[in-house]
Amino acid sequence: MKKDPVKTAQEILKAFGGKENVISATHCATRLRVEVKDASVIDEEGMKEIQGVAGYFSKSGQHQVILGTGFVNKVCAEFQKLAGVTAGDAEVTENGEKEKLSFQSTTKMISDIFIPIIPVLLATGILMGVRSLLVNGFGIELSPSFDTVFSVLTDTAYTFIPVLVAWSACKKFGGSPILGIVLGLMLVSPTLPNKWDVVNGVADPLSFVFGPLHLNITGYQSSVIPALFMGFFAAKLEKKLHQVIPDILDMLLVPFLTLLVSLLAGLFVVGPVLSGIEKGMTDLILMMLKLPFGIGGIAYGGLIQILCSVGMHHTVTPIIVSIFTETGVDYINPMGSAAIAGQLGAGLAIVMMQKNKQKRANMIPALIPALFGISEPVMYGLTFPRLKPFFMGCLGGAVGGGFAAIVGLCAKGTGASMIPGMLLYLQGGMIEYIIVLLLSVGVAFAGTWLIMKKNPEAV
Repeated sequence: MKKDPVKTAQEILKAFGGKENVISATHCATRLRVEVKDASVIDEEGMKEIQGVAGYFSKSGQHQVILGTGFVNKVCAEFQKLAGVTAGDAEVTENGEKEKLSFQSTTKMISDIFIPIIPVLLATGILMGVRSLLVNGFGIELSPSFDTVFSVLTDTAYTFIPVLVAWSACKKFGGSPILGIVLGLMLVSPTLPNKWDVVNGVADPLSFVFGPLHLNITGYQSSVIPALFMGFFAAKLEKKLHQVIPDILDMLLVPFLTLLVSLLAGLFVVGPVLSGIEKGMTDLILMMLKLPFGIGGIAYGGLIQILCSVGMHHTVTPIIVSIFTETGVDYINPMGSAAIAGQLGAGLAIVMMQKNKQKRANMIPALIPALFGISEPVMYGLTFPRLKPFFMGCLGGAVGGGFAAIVGLCAKGTGASMIPGMLLYLQGGMIEYIIVLLLSVGVAFAGTWLIMKKNPEAV
């Protein structure tokens, strides 16, 4: 039976207690994320019975409904219409109080900023893989013109990542998205010396002397953290200016002052400091990933799905982007794929041990998205509810991630994982990547089979 996003959205809204109970709604790759005023009125059991809903859970005040890739976009759009809400910035609680800054709220904030950007990064990663397939797989020699076109397709998103981040951050914190876009464009303006040209000695930075202080200014190509903060700063400044500037001058002065103050602060104060912090963080993470005996890979491959289970996995996205833009390769990609493969292996064992044909048939669709890099359906539908298989999946991810770290495996692009991720290894590392996936699936499958065999009724 074909899934109806309108009907699904209507029933989900009803289960949440109606539009009066909904504060905000957004979505990630597979889940509808909703904040409500009163969680006690939610019909949790009814939610799980809705057609198209693969699961439901709540974490840190955010209620997440698992719908699957593609379908979640349609349901979220309909849900927002019916509830009369948008993603919102959720800065204020239903009691009118400022939401307290906490680890959970910080990770949610980062997730909300980067979730809208992820599809672009994923598309760019696949385009990198397609180029590699044509050149290295089929031996096609691209003409200079076609090579230039491919460079536009594969390089633009990462070169101008500050534009995307500033836009999303500005929108998240209640500012005008268009001001975020313009601010991001200013940070990567071709008038400024290109950061990478300065690093490579091809260009000189702009030099400013303020008494004893000497500042060298470059563009912020591929920078993430400075753009994120500048989007936040611009949004807060814009809202403050709206409060103090007379209405008759609002349209003229607010955008002018917002851009002027934000850009000057970004170029001369905040930007240089945060760029240094970003560089230090990137170097530290790279050092950890290269620890002996694959310790970094074991830790990442084993723990990332635990973060995913509570919706915090997008907090690593800025780190992944920073590492890729800094080094041109993605060391985290094979470890992340190992973690997904581990959940796939554990889920596969559960399906194969299920003796009820109807139940087994209902379980199989949860495995398929994992083949393409989406672990939530198999995790929430099969492994996590049984808990021990979930940890066997994490063990498989740790083994595969450790192997990837030991052999120094890295992707020549980013954004794609599992089967689509193979496109990123055509320039080298394909055999090692396949070994990582097989190791992760095999260890998780064997571990799950052994523990479930002792307790078959838990299947």
